[in-house]
Amino acid sequence: MSGDERNMRNIISLVLEAGYQIDKDAFEFLREISGSTNLNFLVKSVIEEINALPEKPLFITRRLLEEKAQKLGLLKVSSQIGTGKIGFQPYAKDIEPDFKVISDPTDKIGASGSLEDCIEHFRDRFRKISKIIRNRIDARDAYNLLDALRVPENSNVKFICMITDKRETKRGIFFNVEDLETHAMVFVPSDNPNLYLKAQRLILDQVVCVSAIRGRNNLFIAEELILPDIPLRKPNKASVPVCAALISDLHVGSKMFMEKEFRRFIRWLKGGVGGSSLKDLASRVKYLIIAGDLVDGVGVYPQQFEELEIKNLYEQYRLATKMLEEIPEYIEIIIIPGNHDASRRALPQPAISREYAEPLYDSGRAHLLGDPSVINLHGVILLLSHGRSLDDIISAVPNMSFHDPDEAMKILLQCRHLAPIYGMRTLIASETADYLVIEHVPDIFHAGHVHMMKYSSYRGVLVVNSGAWQRQTEYQKEMGHIPNPGIVPIVDLQTLQVTPIDFVSLS
Repeated sequence: MSGDERNMRNIISLVLEAGYQIDKDAFEFLREISGSTNLNFLVKSVIEEINALPEKPLFITRRLLEEKAQKLGLLKVSSQIGTGKIGFQPYAKDIEPDFKVISDPTDKIGASGSLEDCIEHFRDRFRKISKIIRNRIDARDAYNLLDALRVPENSNVKFICMITDKRETKRGIFFNVEDLETHAMVFVPSDNPNLYLKAQRLILDQVVCVSAIRGRNNLFIAEELILPDIPLRKPNKASVPVCAALISDLHVGSKMFMEKEFRRFIRWLKGGVGGSSLKDLASRVKYLIIAGDLVDGVGVYPQQFEELEIKNLYEQYRLATKMLEEIPEYIEIIIIPGNHDASRRALPQPAISREYAEPLYDSGRAHLLGDPSVINLHGVILLLSHGRSLDDIISAVPNMSFHDPDEAMKILLQCRHLAPIYGMRTLIASETADYLVIEHVPDIFHAGHVHMMKYSSYRGVLVVNSGAWQRQTEYQKEMGHIPNPGIVPIVDLQTLQVTPIDFVSLS
């Protein structure tokens, strides 16, 4: 049995299971368009529509199918008579963009670097995450630390605190903690293995709720550790079958930039690469999101100059812009900065500087936002961050690895903060407001930085690290890190299903 015949049998079964029949003309219509249209999606859409009618027809007719296919734009890919070729007329071209910016730090930031700003930064973090924790049912009765210290010895008490120091011993783990008023010590005994493992994964400057027994002086014996975390929920989904291509870390200007593979990706977006199913997927790409490191930059790390093909930052952005201009105009391009881009190094970062990336601004092809940003695409909420702090999380939390960046991203969701540790590799600006707190629970969390494409789901959130377009660097060789560049996760915003495409092997 051929693939088309199997597909038609599945469609007939779908119609019969829904309690309808299909007439001869409708069947012939489905056969005509089977090579260029997602029949399963079309028929399901028709069934949903007639299920809502007060008087339901017995038969699904050709007219019903044609009208629905026209409305959904599914007849745009059609055979060119006499040539035998498939004409690529993308579905996404006829869909109006539905793109809103929920938060962007670009116009808000302006740290002075003063001690007062630094103190206010941490106070703001504590207040915001405390509010998140108190929204949990199991932490609504939490005290502040001063009141917790007033309860009698051997009493049970909950309180919210920030971790300022961590010390592991054979007996257990000691934490120095504080809030806005005072400080104390929390002890997690090693004879409680589940709690001990949880405590090992706690990091400095993290805000948590502790359920404990009041000990002597300022000591508490922990019985449970409650993280801010994200609630378990059903994600939002788009009402139309458009897709977002998630990429990052192009490093244009580097000798290791995979220009040939990236241009193959652009040809795919135009319908010039891949079989019918991949072309159908390409026809539905409405958004391209770049999570930082568009260019390799200049002077970012020692000996970088020797690894640069383009040694001028302006020219790096000029080439990057030229390539982005080849992407079909109906595709909305959204870019945030990374640590190699022309933006300040400390988080949060404003959008890439016009001073260095003027061609990118003049082209008008991209929406340039800061890191982090939160956007809304057709009702789907996306949290965008380059992922610089993943280095710190992988270093500080047991059993983390550069080969599984999605696991480190889940730690950030649990902390409800994009760079919780202060003073490690990630520079954090002392803004009076902490814009790195994850206040909006996303449907998709997109980051890059570590050059390893991985994705998974966590409590209803699609977690995606989008890999890179740069071959293994000398530094990565020294570190033993083997990236998997050239693989693009394509996310269907209607289903949140991910289709990874390897543009290294695609022909």
